[in-house]
Amino acid sequence: MTSIRLNKELEGKIEKIAAAKKITKSQLIREAVAEYIAAQEKEISPFMVGEKLFGRYGSGKGDLSTTYKTVLKEKFNEKNTR
Repeated sequence: MTSIRLNKELEGKIEKIAAAKKITKSQLIREAVAEYIAAQEKEISPFMVGEKLFGRYGSGKGDLSTTYKTVLKEKFNEKNTR
């Protein structure tokens, strides 16, 4: 069980809506929290959108960050020897 403190204005609004729907305040709050959680679970982060693509088009060379100077020199030499 969880208890929350509400300001009088919010509690009044909850009471009016609950009365209009003919349900208890607790039931209204449970429904609202359940809807909020469902909406949050549907949100997709940018990481989740691209997760399947990360590394998919990689070169397969895991040392490029440490050997980039050598790779650049080789490419430069190849271009100038043609």
